[in-house]
Amino acid sequence: MSASLLKDIVEKIPVISDERLLVGFNTADDGAVYKLRDDLAIIQTLDFFPPLIDDMYVFGQIAAANALSDVAAMGGKAVTALNILAFPDDGSKEDLHALMRGGAEKVAEAGAVLCGGHSIADSGVKYGLSVMGTVHPDKILQNNTCKIGDKIILTKPLGVGIVTTGYKKGKASKTAYDQAITAMTTLNTLTMDIACDFPINATTDVTGFGFLGHLNEMVADYSIIVDSGKIMQIDEALQLAKDGLATAGGKKNRQSLQDYIDFSGVADCMLELLFDPQTSGGLLISLDAQNAEALVSKLDQKGIASQIVAEVVPKQDKNILIT
Repeated sequence: MSASLLKDIVEKIPVISDERLLVGFNTADDGAVYKLRDDLAIIQTLDFFPPLIDDMYVFGQIAAANALSDVAAMGGKAVTALNILAFPDDGSKEDLHALMRGGAEKVAEAGAVLCGGHSIADSGVKYGLSVMGTVHPDKILQNNTCKIGDKIILTKPLGVGIVTTGYKKGKASKTAYDQAITAMTTLNTLTMDIACDFPINATTDVTGFGFLGHLNEMVADYSIIVDSGKIMQIDEALQLAKDGLATAGGKKNRQSLQDYIDFSGVADCMLELLFDPQTSGGLLISLDAQNAEALVSKLDQKGIASQIVAEVVPKQDKNILIT
């Protein structure tokens, strides 16, 4: 479902007012936040989807990392998780065991506890998590609270959708595919543990709506200029796009976002990368220029790839301008 269609639907849902609901339907944030005490709030999120690769163990890791990322992106710590599973009655028990083991290991790596879940019989496999985390009410990070002059950092390379699709079609190398797998199975938890020591203004993670879709969700009464030359990429992703490889999700993202973005003069292959759906992608972190440089340096010291890729500017004709 496109971001614009989802927003239209959500705006029509009747919501019961509750002053303890700090983040809910009113924004396109990564999770809901509910205040329990003056010093404690919970973050609630869920995510699940069908396999994008054949290895069920690795798919379990990816799906779990993807769901856990929402809590990290809001500045919280994951506490508990519940499995969400659809699996065929005649499916392989070995595959099921591998899938659940992969998910459980990522939950444990994030410092959370897997408490159970719910499963149904279905014609195909679908898997994910419902995750509950905690955060101080004064330290919630939202996605649309950037400040003019902020720099925006990207913390994982783009291109997992294009590369995994290309690998299935025999057009991408095992090296590029392995880079995509490494990116998707890497938790964003350590990145946020480091980033939260800096004065962050806004954060979100990059998933199905692609880099530009989630960047657009960060826009409020300002615009964002993207330096496409600074975008980190998985090996071969841009070349695959040059060769004409495109994903269905990327096409949907482009269609739903094209009215909000000025991409005149940008190569079509680069746009394909910027619209490419990411599974368990990196973070977009917005903070002032001086601290952005310091954070990139700190992440580099810890072996975490990151790059300043955009700047927040006064409101323009479009939400996002790409150079």
